[in-house]
Amino acid sequence: MSYEELLAPINGFLLTSTPKAWVEKAAQPESLSMVLIDHLICELKAAQSAMYLIRKYAVDKESGDALLAWLQPFEQFIYRREGNWRELAEKNKLSKSVLPKSNSPYGQDLIDKMVLLIKEELHHFYQVLEIMDEYDIGYRSITPARYAKGLICNVRTYEPETLIDKLIIGAYIEARSCERFAKLAPHVDKRLGDFYVSLLRSEARHYQDYLTLAEEIAGKDISDRIAFFGKIEADLINSPDEDFKFHSGIPADSVNS
Repeated sequence: MSYEELLAPINGFLLTSTPKAWVEKAAQPESLSMVLIDHLICELKAAQSAMYLIRKYAVDKESGDALLAWLQPFEQFIYRREGNWRELAEKNKLSKSVLPKSNSPYGQDLIDKMVLLIKEELHHFYQVLEIMDEYDIGYRSITPARYAKGLICNVRTYEPETLIDKLIIGAYIEARSCERFAKLAPHVDKRLGDFYVSLLRSEARHYQDYLTLAEEIAGKDISDRIAFFGKIEADLINSPDEDFKFHSGIPADSVNS
């Protein structure tokens, strides 16, 4: 599948494209460290979100503990500055088979899709660390962006609608990430641009997996709910944002200038 074929359904799914002002800001050399550090954190948070869904909805305690152990070295590196990042590639392994709990209505499909997503997100996490090392960019703590919170605060509080909403949000986050990698790739150096292009295939599949799971679990048409979150997502992308991040809106300084 070509680059354009991968992006076509994503561009059709998202209600708005990334504003030119964000691309211009992200492509500036002084923005590189923030783009990469926030990208790194986004990869970990994507893995954490997928793991939360599996542990809450689909697996028994033993499998849940194995999932936590899988993620632990990556979380310790970010939150406690523990460990050598070069060893993380060897840590991206699940210690046992993860099986659905007997009373889970969601089952193996949710587990299989989310386990693959976690593995790929942690691999991308390591790849971003490699690039940060090449560019001599050290990890530092940064404030959370408004983007994910702006979506999650609209999640319904009863099941299975809570799960359905979270899966729809996952689809939008993955789709926007993919769209932004494609937008940014032509405006950065070849090493970074090639890396962004290499992410498109897996990110495109992640958005589709989230959406498929949401539709399967709902068992009915959810196009209204997809459109509801699409409007919120587009508003976050198109409104001025003081805090420049990978998923931020229009840079406020470009609006005020």
